[in-house]
Amino acid sequence: MSGKKKETNQIDYPVFIISGGLLLLFIIIGFINQDFVTKVVDQSFGFSVKYFGWFYQVILLGTFFIALYLGFSKYGKIKLGKKEKPEMGTFEWVSVIMCTLLAAGGGFWAAAEPLSHFIDTPPFFKDVESGTAAAVVPALASSFVDWGFLAWAVLGTLGTIVLMYAHYHKGAPLKPRTLLYPIFGDKILNNSPLGSFVDAFSIISVAAGTIGPIGFLGLQASYGLSALFNISDTLVIQILIIVLLVIAAAISAATGVHKGIRILSIYNVYLALFLMIVLVIIGPSLFITNSYLESFATYVQNFLTLNAYRGDEAWLSGWTVFFFAWFLGYGPMMVIFVARISRGRTIRQLITAVAVIAPIISTFWFTVVGGTGIFQELTNPGTISEALNSNGPPAAMIAITDSLPFGTIIGFLFIIATIVFVLTTTDSMSLTISMAITGSGDPSKLLRVFWALLMGAVAVLLLTIGEDSVNSLQSFIVVTAVPVSLLMFTTFWTAPQVCKAMLDEERT
Repeated sequence: MSGKKKETNQIDYPVFIISGGLLLLFIIIGFINQDFVTKVVDQSFGFSVKYFGWFYQVILLGTFFIALYLGFSKYGKIKLGKKEKPEMGTFEWVSVIMCTLLAAGGGFWAAAEPLSHFIDTPPFFKDVESGTAAAVVPALASSFVDWGFLAWAVLGTLGTIVLMYAHYHKGAPLKPRTLLYPIFGDKILNNSPLGSFVDAFSIISVAAGTIGPIGFLGLQASYGLSALFNISDTLVIQILIIVLLVIAAAISAATGVHKGIRILSIYNVYLALFLMIVLVIIGPSLFITNSYLESFATYVQNFLTLNAYRGDEAWLSGWTVFFFAWFLGYGPMMVIFVARISRGRTIRQLITAVAVIAPIISTFWFTVVGGTGIFQELTNPGTISEALNSNGPPAAMIAITDSLPFGTIIGFLFIIATIVFVLTTTDSMSLTISMAITGSGDPSKLLRVFWALLMGAVAVLLLTIGEDSVNSLQSFIVVTAVPVSLLMFTTFWTAPQVCKAMLDEERT
């Protein structure tokens, strides 16, 4: 490995053209012949799930356990990024991480997934009768599998350590290809077909993963406004919501990590905490706390068997494997983003925040929101499930809040929180994609704005074609996760190697 190189802010046009071009080509073909795209995506999806589903599970399990070992071993005290003091306070830092990664979970699935598992018990708990008190813990524990320790670990632990060493110690650019720097050295950095392929597919994967939530946000927010205020739930309203979102995301991305993204994240964490407290107070507080403790204990007690479950491939493809692929797709870009905001943190602080604290908070969020819905469904069957079955995930959150005191106000605040969750992910990913294209920690504002607007435009186009197009894009994520999973697999040995190199540096 060589010495420090000068950081540039030049656009990598091959990566820019490949990633942006393929994404636009996907949309154009979908606009011309949606059935063809759906068929190709479905076949690719089936192939990916069948032959790589187990591999996704192995990657996430391995990442979590290796990260824990590094964080709580002799390497834990190593400071990352060649900086003595962190650039932002701990609460701000954790807030930015939480808001960036929890967008889809906080907005759509916190209400819908626990309830879906309650109505139809997951196969791992096949002996438990659906829709009964006995199904509560299995429903929540299954949701924790999809949004718990493994999901968070792959988004900002091993890869972040490798990237921070390669960038801040060796001067390699902030690009996904830099994850391969400990293996290939300088050869991967310049004029490398493999490097361009890695960067382009990482960008496509995270763009697809971000466009999906933007599209679903338009559906959910529009449905919520219709249910709460009798505003027509039309395509025009859905598009207007997305347009306003991406404009705000573009402005936030242009102002950078320490202004727009940080401010939005902090205030949205305050709002989410407020909503959690309100739901615990006015909702079934004893049911929520009891369910969380028991469900979390079940999740931990059956940790390996739940996360490595392979018994029902069809069910896995719709839940665990789908979500694991989604998080893997975010992996390379998230490690870039977390690396950008984590200078001055120790490896132990990084692992603890991302792989321990964040999952505990997110699983409690799922219990507060989803558990409230389950309690309402138990008390009055059909209250939530009818809305979920007839109008899908966008309806679950509103149905839950509608059954509470001050339901309209709480429902509106949940819509705001959802919008800001997706907004913070959109602006963070616009910034990070721009970083990946330029290799710079401070890419041009114009490029950041371009990607925010492009992802919004694609989401709008997909909605105009039809809601199934957004679903096709979501399935596409599982396919694009295949090359990304191979990239993240390399961190199993490069992260320990890098930790050893940094420890040697500190001792000399």
